[in-house]
Amino acid sequence: MKRYWKYIRPYLSAFILAPILMLTEVFGEIMLPKLMSLIINNGVANRDVKYIISIGAVMAGTAVIMAIGGIGAAYFSSRASICFSTDLRKDVFHKVQQFSFKNIDDISSGSLVTRMTNDIQQIQNMVMMSLRMMFRAPGMLIGGLIMAYLMNRQLMMILLVVIPVLLLVIGIILRIAFPRFGVMQEKIDRLNSNVQESVTNVRVIKSFVREDYEEEKFKATNRDLKEGSMNAIKIVIATMPVMMLAMNITTLAVVWYGGNLIIGGKMPVGDLTAFTTYIVQILMSLMMLSMVFLQASRALASLKRVREVLDTEIDLTDEHAARKDAKVTEGKVEFKNVYFKYVKDTEEVVLNNLNFTVNPGETVGIIGSTGSGKTSLVQLIPRLYDADKGQILVDGIDVKDYSLKNLRDGVGMVLQKNVLFSGTIEENLLWGNENATEEEVRSAAINAQADAFITSFKDGYDTDLGQGGSNVSGGQKQRLCIARALLKKPKILILDDSTSAVDTATEAKIRESFQTALKDTTKIIIAQRIGSVENADIILVLDNGEIVGKGTHEELMKDCVAYQEIYYSQRDREKEAGA
Repeated sequence: MKRYWKYIRPYLSAFILAPILMLTEVFGEIMLPKLMSLIINNGVANRDVKYIISIGAVMAGTAVIMAIGGIGAAYFSSRASICFSTDLRKDVFHKVQQFSFKNIDDISSGSLVTRMTNDIQQIQNMVMMSLRMMFRAPGMLIGGLIMAYLMNRQLMMILLVVIPVLLLVIGIILRIAFPRFGVMQEKIDRLNSNVQESVTNVRVIKSFVREDYEEEKFKATNRDLKEGSMNAIKIVIATMPVMMLAMNITTLAVVWYGGNLIIGGKMPVGDLTAFTTYIVQILMSLMMLSMVFLQASRALASLKRVREVLDTEIDLTDEHAARKDAKVTEGKVEFKNVYFKYVKDTEEVVLNNLNFTVNPGETVGIIGSTGSGKTSLVQLIPRLYDADKGQILVDGIDVKDYSLKNLRDGVGMVLQKNVLFSGTIEENLLWGNENATEEEVRSAAINAQADAFITSFKDGYDTDLGQGGSNVSGGQKQRLCIARALLKKPKILILDDSTSAVDTATEAKIRESFQTALKDTTKIIIAQRIGSVENADIILVLDNGEIVGKGTHEELMKDCVAYQEIYYSQRDREKEAGA
């Protein structure tokens, strides 16, 4: 509870006023049956119109006060719960933004979406219901029991039999319900992941004519969620009939036994009417409590999932950085005996004893077969992952000694998977530098060979991009991502196979612009085509996480068998394509 106090404290007044105002409504509900019994016993029985009017006026005033209390309680409970969930969602989102790539690998994006939406919504519902029912249900229960006891102790014995039975039934229901709600939330995770994947990759699905397969896959996931939801909701469905059965049986027993007391002259008619109303109130309060507990059991399952995100240990921080004020000023990169693996408790090494140095302003090409560790290597430079052994130095400083912000400010990276965001082209480019002028934006686009196609659009740089850049081609998307990185003016620029969808002529122009626009920037280029890196100052050849060749194109053609194999296989394919 101490953890969640920070979400309660700013809205403490709402958290206090909601239950207090609800108590006024509860007090009215407890008093109205008694007032009605007075009218029946004294006013109606004695035909005293003045008495009936006076007590009726008190009842009307009580009803008005109840309405004011009910409206106020509803408002403040809504305000408290919505503000609570808003701040909680903000903190969860903030925590996710701190996640390293490893943390993101551990929790799927679909699950994170569910936790920040559906799960937090369940918590919000629980807070709202708790504030409205926290005093209402117990207040009605206790008040009803006291009033019923004061009216007739004999009839009270019926309640003393029914209430323990109902409490036992509620306890059994809750015990069964809790694990089922947790399973249901996990199934929502899977459905969200499925939907997100299908919608994001709809073009791939259509190009492979896999709509039927995806529909069947969705049907299976959707059916699984339906079954999980029905399995959980069965418990909720059973609660109401059980409670209503108990209430009706109890009411019948009270009316039958109370009727005999009235016939025997031991109980006024008005008291039986009031007692019956109190029976309904008492059993309704138990029903409300059962619904609160059911909602709480689902919310606790959601709270556990949200807490997992908040409690996730960020494995990559700059908490112990020794040079937090240091900034990347030159762009020199050194790898010293670097080892890396994704799964820490296995023996499989992704990068094995890497050693090389890149001087400021140099262009380095990295080439190798799929799975050789090229992307893993460059992701260690801006600390998207941390090396398991060895050192990575930038400007002579261990990357772990920089603050993450300063290190990543000095590194521009175009990832293997190009990502654009909803908004205009200009808004996407300004991710590189939000304070860039129009001239700087256009200059970056020109150097990335993107200006020509941007200006061909009707709205130019104000063209709205669909989600993920869905209304531009793959090559255009790559050039926009390169322009975004160039606008950052980094000291180290990493291009991870980021011109694969661009024709060779355009790629050559991009590389040519690097020589002028990025003359002092260290450029690290991962490529599949040797033509993309053959003019680099140094080329690294990777195979199974090891550097098997290092040098210029000419040197590698003499000494590196792996490089020669790649070169000749690509040349042969080009000849076949030309033929």
